[in-house]
Amino acid sequence: MKRNKWGVKCGMLLVALAIFASCENIGTPASSGRPYETLVVVDDSLWERPAGRALFNVLDTDVPGLPQPERSFRMSQVNPAQFNRSMKFCRNIIQVKINPNEYTQTRLKYSRDVFARPQVILTIQSPNEEDFEAFVSKNSQTIIDFFTKVEMNRLINDLEEKHSKLVEQLAGEIFGCQLWAPDEIQSSKKGKDFFWAASSGATGLLNMCMYSYPYEGPQTFNKQYVLAKRDSVMKVNIPGAQPYMYMATDTAWTSVRPIVVKGQYAMEIRGLWMMENDAMGGPFVSHSRVDTLNNRVVVVEGFVYAPQKSKRDLMRRLEGALYTLCLPGEQARELKANIPEVSVVAGKEQK
Repeated sequence: MKRNKWGVKCGMLLVALAIFASCENIGTPASSGRPYETLVVVDDSLWERPAGRALFNVLDTDVPGLPQPERSFRMSQVNPAQFNRSMKFCRNIIQVKINPNEYTQTRLKYSRDVFARPQVILTIQSPNEEDFEAFVSKNSQTIIDFFTKVEMNRLINDLEEKHSKLVEQLAGEIFGCQLWAPDEIQSSKKGKDFFWAASSGATGLLNMCMYSYPYEGPQTFNKQYVLAKRDSVMKVNIPGAQPYMYMATDTAWTSVRPIVVKGQYAMEIRGLWMMENDAMGGPFVSHSRVDTLNNRVVVVEGFVYAPQKSKRDLMRRLEGALYTLCLPGEQARELKANIPEVSVVAGKEQK
């Protein structure tokens, strides 16, 4: 189904008004809006022209690895003349500035906690609309990754304060590792070098698994190998209602890519799981990392079972939790720095 491409001024602005009315004059007020809500400050007419449509299309991109289309961000747009104090409390803001008299090249810059906390403001400045359109289209993934990683770092901060003690205990007892998971995950099942922890509720079922196997050199990290390992572990440890039912990977909808976690190589797997010989299924994401002290591969995975419900926010909560894994010898204090917030951005952070 095709989305309405024109964007709306959404309810997050009303939330901002309420927060503004209730906040004290002392200190930085709390930012408004839910995770992944973004306010675009741009002239109304420019928003409808190709330059504005280019930015809209970036924010309208679907989240990868989900069984149905779900957009990356919730968008609102406001004309600069209406960008008043209450709207400045939004947690994520994109400012578009196009002026040939002020700028000679198109670039990005960002600042933090200017009007509220936590908050990030990404400014895109350009001398003309044609350069702006080309730049935004070329750097679309950079913009997506920027806000996604900012939100995941916020989630890690929240998990530090409130997380599942059960998962933390299991990760420590079985693997000698630290792992923080959403605090509603409160039931578990243990196996050999394995645990599965889950939550139940009306919004869907959050699941986290952790398992390990011997490291056998670089060949350990190819797609066929890691997927075969996943299937063998899940078949034994996550059976279905009948003996012939078990969890498996839908290999036709699986992507594998190298990433960096705490400065070290890791492999991210993202895709769909299914219950073999049953009708259950959903999305999953995992990190595979090398524990050099114990010569093993440690895998942490989050998966969701939420039929007929949106899965984007559930999966993002689990994905953020994967970055909290501390292998033996690693320090928990490194957690907040493990996701760089900008990979390729022209310009520098503004203080």
